[in-house]
Amino acid sequence: MKSRQAPWSYPQVRALLDWWKKRDAFLKDGVLALVLTLLSFVPTLSKIGAQIGDLPERPANALSIGLTLAQTLPLVARRRRPAGCLAVVAGAFAVHQSLGFATTFGSLGLYLALYSAGAHQVRLRRVLAAVPSAGYVVLAVVLHRLGSPQGIPDYLAFYLTLAAVWLVGSTVRKRRAEEAERRRLAVEVATAAERARIARELHDVVTHHVTAMVVQADAAQFVLTSAPQRAGEGLAAVSDSGRRALTELRYLLGVLEATGDSASADAARAGRAPTLGRVGDLVEQARRSGQPVEFTEQGEQRPQAVDVELAAYRVVQEALTNAMKYAAGQSTRILLRHGEKRIQIAVTTDQPVTSPAARKPGAGGGRGLGGLRARVQMLDGELEAGPLPEGGFEVRATIPSKPVQE
Repeated sequence: MKSRQAPWSYPQVRALLDWWKKRDAFLKDGVLALVLTLLSFVPTLSKIGAQIGDLPERPANALSIGLTLAQTLPLVARRRRPAGCLAVVAGAFAVHQSLGFATTFGSLGLYLALYSAGAHQVRLRRVLAAVPSAGYVVLAVVLHRLGSPQGIPDYLAFYLTLAAVWLVGSTVRKRRAEEAERRRLAVEVATAAERARIARELHDVVTHHVTAMVVQADAAQFVLTSAPQRAGEGLAAVSDSGRRALTELRYLLGVLEATGDSASADAARAGRAPTLGRVGDLVEQARRSGQPVEFTEQGEQRPQAVDVELAAYRVVQEALTNAMKYAAGQSTRILLRHGEKRIQIAVTTDQPVTSPAARKPGAGGGRGLGGLRARVQMLDGELEAGPLPEGGFEVRATIPSKPVQE
C-alpha cells in the first residue's frame, strides 16, 4: 500500500523560501501592502487594529475607504522611503480616528510604518522621532475636543506602545549596523593577515634563492679565468637555484590561486611543497654556494601537518639565507630533532656576524626573522634568534608536533 505524498514537501517549501529571500525588497513590500489591504476589508478582522479615538462611529463611505487605503498602500515604500511612508500612514490614521470611522485591520499599517522608520531611516532620525511625537500630542488634543472618552493614561499607554514599536525597529537597525561593522573589520583583518602571509612566503622563497644565486655568481667570477671548470660548476649551481626558486614560486602561486581548477593540481603541487623531507636540499644548495654546513637529524621523522612542515622548513631556510648573507664561508651547524610532542631546530653559524638582529642592539630581527617568528607563534611555538656570547649567531625554534594520521 502506497502512502499518500503530502502536496508540499519540506524541500519544496525550503526552495520556495530561498526563492523568496532572493526577491527585491520593493517586491516584498508590495506583496505585504497588498495583503494588508485585502485583509482590511475582511469583515471578521474589522475589530482588529489600532484604536485611540473611540468617538461615535460613523458609517463607512468613500472617504473611509480612501483613508484605509492610505494606511496600507504606502507600505510598498516602507524601506525605500520610510519617512514618507510614516508621514502618509500616520496622517491617514489621525484623520480616520478624528472622523470616527470604524476600526479596520488596515490601521496596523501604522505599527509597520513606525517599525520601518526605526529600522531603515538613516538621516534625520531625531527629527523623525520628534515630529510624530508632536503630531500625536496634537491628535490627542483634537480627539479630546471632539469628545473622546479617553483619558491621559489611555493616551499615554497608546503612545508607549507606538514608542516601543519604534524602539524595536531602532534596535534591529543598530544590530544590523554592528554586524556590518564586525564583518567589515573581520574582512580587513583577514585581508591584512593574508597580505602578511603572502609577504612572508615571497620573502622566504625569493630572498633565499636569490641570495644563493648572488653568492654562486660572485664565486664564479673569481675563478672564471683561473679555474674555468669551477666557474662552470658555479654557473650550474646558479641555474639550479633559479629552477628551485621557480618551482617554489609555482607552488606558492598554486596555493594562492585558490580556485576550483587548482584542486585538480593538488597532487602535482604536493611534490613541490616545501617539507621537512626537503631540508636536505637546502643544505646541499648552501654547500654548493660555498657555505660549509653540517646537518644532524635526530629522532624518527613522521609526516606532520602542512603548516608545521612548512614552518620548520622556513626556519632552516631563513637561517641558511642569513648565514650566506652575513657569514659567507663560515661553518654552519643544523640540528633537527623530531620529538613526540615538538620539533626542535637549532642553526648555529660560527664567528661574529652582521645579522639582522645584530645590526642594532635589542632589535627584534629583520623582516625575515620577524615574519618567521610570527609564523612560528601562530603554531603555538617559539623562536629565538641572536648573537652568541662566544661569537657567531644562532636561530632556535620549537614547534609543537601535529602528526598526520594515516
